[in-house]
Amino acid sequence: MSGDRPPCALTIAGSDSGGGAGVQADLKTFAALGVHGLCVLTSVTAQNTRGVLAIHPLPAGAVKKQLEAVLSDFAVRFAKTGMLATPENIRVIERAVTRHNLQLVVDPVMISTTGHRLIQQEAEEELLRLIERSTLVTPNVFEAQFLSGINIHTVKDLERAAREIKHRFGLGAVLVKGGHLSNRKLAVDVLLVGRKIYRFSSPRIAGRFHGAGCVYSAAITAELAKGAPMDRAVERAREFIIHALDSALEIGKGGLRTVNPLAQLFRRLAQLEAIEEIWTTANELVSHPAFVDLIPEVGTNIAVVLPGAHSLEDTVGLSGRIVRSGSKAVLTGFPQLGGSQHVARATLTAHHINPAIRAGINICFSESFVKKLKQMGLSVYSFNRNAEPPGVKTMEWGIRTALPKNVKPPVVVYDRGGKGKEAMIRIFESSVTQLKAVLLRLASAVYKQQK
Repeated sequence: MSGDRPPCALTIAGSDSGGGAGVQADLKTFAALGVHGLCVLTSVTAQNTRGVLAIHPLPAGAVKKQLEAVLSDFAVRFAKTGMLATPENIRVIERAVTRHNLQLVVDPVMISTTGHRLIQQEAEEELLRLIERSTLVTPNVFEAQFLSGINIHTVKDLERAAREIKHRFGLGAVLVKGGHLSNRKLAVDVLLVGRKIYRFSSPRIAGRFHGAGCVYSAAITAELAKGAPMDRAVERAREFIIHALDSALEIGKGGLRTVNPLAQLFRRLAQLEAIEEIWTTANELVSHPAFVDLIPEVGTNIAVVLPGAHSLEDTVGLSGRIVRSGSKAVLTGFPQLGGSQHVARATLTAHHINPAIRAGINICFSESFVKKLKQMGLSVYSFNRNAEPPGVKTMEWGIRTALPKNVKPPVVVYDRGGKGKEAMIRIFESSVTQLKAVLLRLASAVYKQQK
């Protein structure tokens, strides 16, 4: 990587008019992983989540010109292939790979998720020759059975197939994806590098997906382009595809969920926005002369729930808190992922009850504060800590006990404390900006009373 220039990665594949697979998915993946994406189109498809209506392979001459344009101008070490369609196209690609010494990740695309054949039968022999020149090949179970001649039913079969493919084609690395193994709670992929086998497993994500193979192989290519060794590149790409599958989009009418490779990029942007909002809000609150009177003994924290949040690692909060120091409010710590515990857990639980709730804060309990918040038009609820069953997490239990399902923000949940537990008010809103407005109104009312 030279200076401030990002590495380049090339995708050689077909166009998906539905935007979920092919070149479109590859370029989104490259962008999300900080790699400049280049593309060479091999064909144009009329495609959506229901199926492939038509395939129009580009002439080999057009593919050749694209390759010449890209490889003569950009520093490309790593490329991936997807749908190649014709033997003429594959021969052109094979010559370019040899001439430019490209490190090639081959996704041996043969059949679409919707069951449509994506390669001409006479092109299969050419594809096998291209695989021989690859750095990595990434077949799914069905493709691995074709390439190895081994029926695959178990994880051991995945390993046997990987070894056979490596032996047959003389490859340095083979990744056999086990997502299509039936009746398994875990999705297991097997990577063979040299003589070393790596197993990657994770809980299976339910559903039928469009573009998963494209995004996975593109993510591996991007990580290799950034300098990762093969095993680390696959590990990182696997983490990426799991998140992309988990954030898949309900788009189209075909029953397929479209993989969302930009989900992590959007999450990162949301994280940066949350950090800025919390920091700005915390400083404004600290500067208000009456906010110190709202701070509980344990201190105040602010938390934001990121899109698609499942755990505390999907929240942003202060690593420290806003605390009292004499007659002043003092901000300690900085906003970061998972920076809060109690407030983040309470906000995350409230978000799961109503996704419109995205931000939360805790302040000290006062009957007059509760009364004022009601007068301000907030919905106010409470729970009794003395009724807390053993073995539960207080914030999760308390918020679920107090909040009705259809409650809309802004909303308040308070408790009067318990043995060794400070009484507390928690305020939830749809954003930090709106949460700040509520707090400043409350602080101003307290300040006016003091005057």
